[in-house]
Amino acid sequence: MIIKLYDSELKVMDVLWKEGVLTAKQLAGILKEQVGWNKNTTYTVIKKCIEKGAIERIEPNFQCRAVLAREQVQQQETEELVNKIFDGSVDLLFAALLNKRNLSTEEVQRLKRLVNELE
Repeated sequence: MIIKLYDSELKVMDVLWKEGVLTAKQLAGILKEQVGWNKNTTYTVIKKCIEKGAIERIEPNFQCRAVLAREQVQQQETEELVNKIFDGSVDLLFAALLNKRNLSTEEVQRLKRLVNELE
């Protein structure tokens, strides 16, 4: 099942991925500090995430737990990007990424290992 998360929803998910189960109040406090949201904004985004099935609400105290794993969302977002921008071509995405920055020797070696593991 594919669940499309928008930037605001990803901000909430990111906090839950890093921190684990939090109350809505704790989430609101963290997001106020990180991005300046008021409590109502955070609660609205949490509600949207619950409706989509990305977050589970646990009682007591309106605790929130991420249902989707970070890796699952990364995979979905990557597939969408490849399909939308690179016409489904992973090698074009890879080439675009490599053309935009100088890689360290360590990064090049890690990439080589990843490619070798795919073969």
